[in-house]
Amino acid sequence: MTQNSTHPAGSRWTGMVPVDDTALAVTDTGGSGIPVVYLNGQFATQGYWRRVIAELGADFRHITYDERARGRKSKLSADYSFEAAVRDVDAVLAARGVERALVVGWSYGAVVGAHWAARNPERALGAVLVDGAAPHDWLDEAMEERIRKLFRRMGWFMPLLRPTGLTPRLNPAQMAESNIELGRLSRARELGPVLDGISVQVRYVLASGSSLGSKGDEQEEIRASLDQVFERNPNLRLSAKVASNHGAILKKDFRAVRW
Repeated sequence: MTQNSTHPAGSRWTGMVPVDDTALAVTDTGGSGIPVVYLNGQFATQGYWRRVIAELGADFRHITYDERARGRKSKLSADYSFEAAVRDVDAVLAARGVERALVVGWSYGAVVGAHWAARNPERALGAVLVDGAAPHDWLDEAMEERIRKLFRRMGWFMPLLRPTGLTPRLNPAQMAESNIELGRLSRARELGPVLDGISVQVRYVLASGSSLGSKGDEQEEIRASLDQVFERNPNLRLSAKVASNHGAILKKDFRAVRW
């Protein structure tokens, strides 16, 4: 793999990238390594990737960013939809002059990465999907209500953490709707064809156990749906199954996130 940019990569750059009605906080390490764009969890920040970036080192050009209304600097928007998140990948790469990149996504970011790789086979050098992008019908009316209750309960303390950048500047209803949209997009009939159509190499790194809001073996049942995907599309395969749970994987098993 070689870098293919519209202009030479320089030294480390940090700044704001305008897109639609907002602007995103972006960091680009620069250099001549393979460009990697990191796609965050649904309400996470680019800081979650620091251990992965340190492990992969200077052989890669690392590009991270905070999604709309996430982190300390990315601006508010009228659009927090999944399609906006996919558009943001293109906006960040274009702003940094990168035509082709390896995408690495965790959780929500894994679904964004799967869609981006499927839609851009000529631009995707490959993808590493970390404990996400598994086609499973986990969303029903009862689950929707659980999600709304969860974010309503969290609503009282999340504003206290917003100055630190650890929680998004979204209200509980917006966060719940984003999670519900993800459930709809993750249904087998929706996500399955996307994964089946990916023509570049994809490596999955899966966690074990639960995630925020899940109960019992729900998360493991979701992960198990990938077995049939791997059988149908040889471009996709499991790279590692690690001991960490969904929330801790980038902290405790970051070494498993590799190309």
